[in-house]
Amino acid sequence: MRTGILFAATAYTTWGLFPLYFKALQTIPPEQIVLHRIVWSLVFLTIVLIRRRQWAWLGEVARKPKVLVGFAASALLLSVNWLIYIWAVQNGRVVDASLGYFINPLVSVLLGLLLLGERLRPMQWTAIGVAVAGVAWLTWQSGQLPWVALSLAVTFGLYGLLRKTAVLGALEGLALETLLLFPFAMIWLAVLSFEHRTVFFDVSFHLQALLTAAGPITAIPLLLFASGARRIPLSLLGMLQYIVPTLQLLIGVWMYHEPFGEARLTGFALIWSALAVYSLESLWQNWKRKEK
Repeated sequence: MRTGILFAATAYTTWGLFPLYFKALQTIPPEQIVLHRIVWSLVFLTIVLIRRRQWAWLGEVARKPKVLVGFAASALLLSVNWLIYIWAVQNGRVVDASLGYFINPLVSVLLGLLLLGERLRPMQWTAIGVAVAGVAWLTWQSGQLPWVALSLAVTFGLYGLLRKTAVLGALEGLALETLLLFPFAMIWLAVLSFEHRTVFFDVSFHLQALLTAAGPITAIPLLLFASGARRIPLSLLGMLQYIVPTLQLLIGVWMYHEPFGEARLTGFALIWSALAVYSLESLWQNWKRKEK
């Protein structure tokens, strides 16, 4: 249990500190960061798979077109999520990004209702209603929808929905997703290079090293998360996930001095209240199941 908590908490903390990493790449266009993230993630994951001799799944998947289509869809959602998140960090929207990951669990519940026909319990409806009120308040105060937060929450929610029913584990799944994205990434990088718009060879060695590190930085937390998830209850894992947006919010407000006045705090407070209702109701349901 302690090892599982340590692995999961380390993964969530790493994800929560991602704004520091992408802010360090401020001078590199977000789309180029995503392209390098795809390429170097595949390189790193290939090395891991070679060392672990985990290749049997690739031949099986290649004979299943439906599985490939499903992972192509999840790969597209993942790349879009990456792009929006990196753009948000580089454009002073870290607080907005944190909001997206705060509301992500509730968006996932709503997607389960709309796409899987799942039935919601009364307290889950209450949590969603309070969260909607929070989003409505933020929209009214700013004069526009919090599109960064909603885009991140919906893309990651849909991604999680696809991966929930996927036949591959975390390591193999990410390897397949980056493998499917790799040809497009290389073609795009080649076009940028031909047009003299790629920046990789024009930046300092320090930035080149940071871009190359996108591979392990992407994969290692995922492997820690997968290992931790196998060792601890789902309810505890769900509580630990709030480490990510909490750290991002603190970084956005205290390190990058993004605005967080009373009006914005009120909207966040409504969403935190919704999460409290959702989390407590989930814990209550888990306790009742154990009692039986």
